[in-house]
Amino acid sequence: MLKKGDPAPDFLLADADGVTHGLGEFAGGKLVLYFYPKDETSGCTTEACGFRDAHDEIRAKGAAVVGVSADSQAAHRKFAEKHGLPFLLLSDPERKAIEAYGAWGEKKLYGKAYLGILRSTFLIDEKGMIERVFPKVSPATHAAEILEALS
Repeated sequence: MLKKGDPAPDFLLADADGVTHGLGEFAGGKLVLYFYPKDETSGCTTEACGFRDAHDEIRAKGAAVVGVSADSQAAHRKFAEKHGLPFLLLSDPERKAIEAYGAWGEKKLYGKAYLGILRSTFLIDEKGMIERVFPKVSPATHAAEILEALS
């Protein structure tokens, strides 16, 4: 897992419209890069809508929000449109960024272990360095936690 002070791994991932985005695009401002398991699941929807509702405040504090999952571009488009998400959702079906950020690992559901995306967030500073890591976040309170970290 990455830690405070580490350089944030670069990425090149497509958004819902097929436009490729990379870490360098966010230089000069802070980036809230969050990894989530799957579009349209209850926890992921709660987390995304929390970021949606706090988006203006996050932007006012000089940060951009970007969500990453292994879902397809089409799934991201539908998810963003349905919930009015004003930030980028990037598709990482090959899990390159997901694995580079340590957001892939063992999870448990009903006592069974399996591999999947670990819900986690990285606050990246203006120079591309990890400012803070949020492992195992709570979808319902995470946006408020990010706002506090940006204060």
